[in-house]
Amino acid sequence: MIRPPTVIRRGTPAFYRANIAFFLSAFAIFASLYSVQPLLPIFAAEFGLDAGASSLALSVTTATLAIALLFASWVADRVGRKALMVWAILLTAGLGLLLPLAPNWWSLLIIRTTMGLTLSGLPAVAMVYLAEEIDPDALGFSMGLYIGGTAIGGMAGRLVSGVLADWIGWRPALGVLGGAIAIAAIVVVILLPTPQNSSRTRPGLRQLAHLVRVQFNDAGLPWLFASAFLLMGSFVTLYNYAGFRLALPPFALSHSAIAAIFVVYLFGSVSSAWAGGLAQQLGRRKVYWAMVLTMAVGVFLTLLPSTPAIIAGLAIATIGYFAAHGIASAWVARRALVGRAQASAIYLFAYYLGSSILGTLGGYAWIAWGWNGVMLVSGGAIIVAMLIAIRLMALPALPMPERPLEPPAGV
Repeated sequence: MIRPPTVIRRGTPAFYRANIAFFLSAFAIFASLYSVQPLLPIFAAEFGLDAGASSLALSVTTATLAIALLFASWVADRVGRKALMVWAILLTAGLGLLLPLAPNWWSLLIIRTTMGLTLSGLPAVAMVYLAEEIDPDALGFSMGLYIGGTAIGGMAGRLVSGVLADWIGWRPALGVLGGAIAIAAIVVVILLPTPQNSSRTRPGLRQLAHLVRVQFNDAGLPWLFASAFLLMGSFVTLYNYAGFRLALPPFALSHSAIAAIFVVYLFGSVSSAWAGGLAQQLGRRKVYWAMVLTMAVGVFLTLLPSTPAIIAGLAIATIGYFAAHGIASAWVARRALVGRAQASAIYLFAYYLGSSILGTLGGYAWIAWGWNGVMLVSGGAIIVAMLIAIRLMALPALPMPERPLEPPAGV
């Protein structure tokens, strides 16, 4: 295997620096993104909001992030991958420190909306950076460590903010978390190696539009994009309003106890790696269908009026969700003949758009019909995702051969 002369090899100081930096950056970005999720019931009480309105603290961020992801890789081609990642994590950390100082609900939403822009700089280019800079023999380890950082960051952000909010209030809780994220950001800036093998291509906006449009010529990619919308929307809806339900009788759990439930995210980080290996052995289509079905079982298990059953349902849904998401995101990269970065960006756009739209709709369904309403949104989305998984089982194993390998001249 031919390696670029400047590739980062396992065991070198640059390898350790890069892996520590990417793990911490993933931790910081995803802790920032999801830190408000366990606080939604607290926001509703403090600011006089209903469940749907309080969910905007998360939904405005994921909506802005979804849109920004479509352009972040294009910006990276112009300012450089390291520059984009450094500014993204520093600005995100700064906004996180401002968040507990928000004097009212609208200023909090403005900060969270702006955070969606800054957050996009890392996930848009992280895996491309690793693929270009890390020795292929060590790439699997580095990718796995980065993905592990996203899962642990998402879990820790929810857990720290939720537990501390019960003891010291939500503003100090977000301040403590923001300080930890700021420290992680500074370490990332110091350790992150300057990329040596970045692509020098700089597509214009017309070429970028073409690379986005061509993804929809494939027989499978649009279905995978739709699956991202539905799976993420179902998953976020489930977690957004589980806290509201568990805080009420007959459960009456504290905010700390509700936040502790996010520990089941550890199952998800394990299931993603396990399902990826299984998909290599048995085929993506078969394993993907089984994981979507697993998520559906977990979603509908939460209908039972029992705290252990609800927690078990959340754990099973988490296992199925992370496994299905890991398979689908790798599937997108495999099927994209051209514009792989754009295909991944569209997948992530649909992914976070589902979080925003279905996550907010679930709040109003909760107000109208309680947990049955949440199931209407979350359960309805997972049922449609299962139908798409059945459709994907008939998908050709390889992309359509007639698809152009290069954009037309002049685009």
